[in-house]
Amino acid sequence: MRLLSRSLFLAAAASAALLTGCETSPSGGGGNYRVVAHRPQNPANVRVKVSLSKQNVYVMEGDRCLMMAATTVGIPNKPTPKGNFKIYSKQEHKRSGSYGFRVQGDRVVPAEASANVAGRYVGYPMGYWCEFSPAYGFHQGYVHLQPRSHGCLRLKGEAAAKFFALVRNGTAVNIADSQPEDTTLGSKIQRVDDSKTPDLPGSIMVTDAAFTKPSGPLFQD
Repeated sequence: MRLLSRSLFLAAAASAALLTGCETSPSGGGGNYRVVAHRPQNPANVRVKVSLSKQNVYVMEGDRCLMMAATTVGIPNKPTPKGNFKIYSKQEHKRSGSYGFRVQGDRVVPAEASANVAGRYVGYPMGYWCEFSPAYGFHQGYVHLQPRSHGCLRLKGEAAAKFFALVRNGTAVNIADSQPEDTTLGSKIQRVDDSKTPDLPGSIMVTDAAFTKPSGPLFQD
């Protein structure tokens, strides 16, 4: 990107942050996805709003936007449930019980292709898990421009860690086709396309290195 174009973009992003209280930074597939999160004044007043049509997540405290980010929602035959929920289970280093790997010594292979490998099972990483309905939750993962998950809501990189810090057991979650914030905030959310992003090597996926941590403080203020 040329210096002038980049300067204009950064100026626009800074202006948007001042107007909305939320910000996301540019990221292509595979890069980190930087978002701004603000510390809530009263954690009991935090609520989460999800727009399925826009694939947006808004963390709100009253009319104040604490964080907003792109997400990936469920595919048509395995949709993300709609309605009103509450987060009731959080686990920072959650792993899938359905998808994962078999580890035998230094050998790591996908579990579905490991019929002849008698190693230990290690689930696919689903870091910063926040469950709102049985087997459905927000978690760290690749984010796409189109629905791609089995119903969970994926958040890229540090967005998942910051979301995890903002919510608690009992935080209200509303999931609907659209949200009022789609009009006021939605256009300011940076889209993410991980469609061409390769998975990390299996040798990393089975370790804690698979869980991306924030590059700086969780909250801006």
